Amino acid sequence: MSGFAGKKILVTGGSGFLGAPVIAQLLGRGARREDITVPRSARYDLRLPEACAEAVAGQDLVIHLAANAGGIGWNRSHPGSLFYDNAAMGIHLVEESRKAGVKKFVQIGTVCAYPFQPTHIPFREDDLWAGYPERTNAPYGMAKKMMMVMGQAYRQEYDFNVIYLLPVNLYGPRDHFFEPEKSHVIPALIRKFVDARESGAPEVVVWGSGYFKGTPVSREFLYVDDAAEAVALAAERYDGSEPVNVGAGREVPINDLIAMVREMTGYRGEVVRDLAKPDGQPRRCLDTSRAKEGFGFVARTPFEEGLRRTIAWYEQARRER
Repeated sequence: MSGFAGKKILVTGGSGFLGAPVIAQLLGRGARREDITVPRSARYDLRLPEACAEAVAGQDLVIHLAANAGGIGWNRSHPGSLFYDNAAMGIHLVEESRKAGVKKFVQIGTVCAYPFQPTHIPFREDDLWAGYPERTNAPYGMAKKMMMVMGQAYRQEYDFNVIYLLPVNLYGPRDHFFEPEKSHVIPALIRKFVDARESGAPEVVVWGSGYFKGTPVSREFLYVDDAAEAVALAAERYDGSEPVNVGAGREVPINDLIAMVREMTGYRGEVVRDLAKPDGQPRRCLDTSRAKEGFGFVARTPFEEGLRRTIAWYEQARRER
């Protein structure tokens, strides 16, 4: 019998980009639809303790996915609200869950919590305190990192089972394609190239140089369905106090990503670099061994396949708008 059978489960952000696939995973692992609650923002302002108390009442498991998040542009424009919204939601949800007798709390962190230039590539969980995060996303990253501290403190004092996952950059269908101010790099690039192809635009402008001190800027990307599987596996199998990286184990240079998206979308115009825009953190790549050992997670979707699926989804969604 699945560990989710008969459990009351609250999934914040459950209608979102990651939340919908997480719920599909829970249902596939024994949870019943009527036992899963998704608090809607129109009714529950999770920055408020009373809203959190109402949302978590009677729940056995809380999976906290809701976040105010976006790409580099969003982080630069909204540092204060990014810190406040994410810290307030996490703090009140953990505290009210503890008070309500919730058995387990799954906190989703962020790769943005890692130092600007960590000790190791790939990043190991023990590197989290080796320095300050990259400054454009530090307020978001630090707010999320404080939730790891809170979870460990609550485990120590209250024996409250809080686990903390650190997913790398996610991508896939239903991402922020139609909210360009919030887009991360993959949806932003796909939208630019597809729209430019359809309009016959002679050039596409992309951010930054793709290099940091002569070294290619890179990212690691995890397909959203794989990330959802990791969350479900951890919720079912992992009860440790240590944070766990969740990634695909492959580093992709940003310039290679641009070339792949350009080729896969069939765009034939020029690519122009806006050097006034930032490149962000120089490299992002995770050591994912703890996830494999701790709850058996290994990403399954090859990057090129996931990218093709994501492009196909956007092209279909664009036609239907």
